[in-house]
Amino acid sequence: MAETRSSDAGGGCEGEGPPRESVPPGTTVPRVKLLDTLVDTFLQKLVAAGSYQRFTDCYKRLYQLQPEMTQRIYDKFITQLQTSVREEISEIKAEGNLEAVLNALDKIVEDRKDQEEPAWRPSGNPEADLRSALVPYFRQQRDALQRHVCKQEAENRRLAEAVVAGRQQVQELQQRGQARQQAWQALHREQKELVAVLGEPE
Repeated sequence: MAETRSSDAGGGCEGEGPPRESVPPGTTVPRVKLLDTLVDTFLQKLVAAGSYQRFTDCYKRLYQLQPEMTQRIYDKFITQLQTSVREEISEIKAEGNLEAVLNALDKIVEDRKDQEEPAWRPSGNPEADLRSALVPYFRQQRDALQRHVCKQEAENRRLAEAVVAGRQQVQELQQRGQARQQAWQALHREQKELVAVLGEPE
């Protein structure tokens, strides 16, 4: 039973996948859909690479003792792996606003289809255009990092000052303790001398 399920779970996925819709020639597939298809294909190849047969090869003892439990563990592992990958991709898409960006890119491409003149370039020099687009971004990142460094340095200075103040307080307490100890020792000596004087016979 385990062997049958293993072939379903892991084997034979290399060239298979969800049925893909036929796209008429000349039709542009939305980039968001291409991204989702790419993720699905990646997951299929990932599951195929980590087939149940390979899993049991790694855990032969467990498979020999508890084949059904091994199958359940493998199924749970594959499910959680696929879920975690999809969640990670979803977070990346949300953080980068990828759907809106890809849809905007699709719209730009669609709008350019009927135009015959060359695409607009700010300067005609791709290297200069790329630099003009990236340099402000990198400067912004640099400024943000510098602000973070300044903030961290200020925090470090504050902590260093707190440490110095704490050491001074410890030194003051030690000095007070030593002064009290010396005063107590002097009082103890005076008390002993007084007792000795009072205890002498007349």
